[in-house]
Amino acid sequence: MRLPYVPNPPSTSNEEEAAILQRVLARRGDRGLIPLDRALLHSFPVADGWNTFLGSIRTKTSLPDDIREIAICRVAVINGAWFEWTHHAPLLTAAGFSDEALKLVERGVEDPATDAELAALMSPKQIAVYRYTEAMTRTVKVDDEVFGELRRYFSDKEVVEITATVGAYNCVSRFLVALDVGEMNDSR
Repeated sequence: MRLPYVPNPPSTSNEEEAAILQRVLARRGDRGLIPLDRALLHSFPVADGWNTFLGSIRTKTSLPDDIREIAICRVAVINGAWFEWTHHAPLLTAAGFSDEALKLVERGVEDPATDAELAALMSPKQIAVYRYTEAMTRTVKVDDEVFGELRRYFSDKEVVEITATVGAYNCVSRFLVALDVGEMNDSR
């Protein structure tokens, strides 16, 4: 990482910081602090907000695991956030995504999957999320055709949750890559 990681566990200077650390540890469970936490904990308030926001995105939306993880994994690939990819690709596979479909998500922006390749390995709902993620991440502005495709398959609530997931993980990936959290920037 481009900064030193905080010690594991980090020292706290007051009750508020101790409470923040306990919330982060509770969310992580048996895994304990991961490199991302050890970067964020340079600023306890930032770590606390991050923990709450990303905890909600990851575990409190109504999205099926495959839909959420397609979005997260595609953001990781587009932005070169390999630390993010290594944590989320197994979750996408665990959600029933085939290895062949995972390879399509993993393809770089210089060689994105074709419509025929996507249709052969993904459901229409999954394709809609893939395309929406592409648009949000690569150009920010989503054209009406791509948005209409997403709307065809998802409720208003789900569209908000998908949009928040893509936006949140663009934030995550940019933080990871800028600081080279996990020392994986040059792994591909």
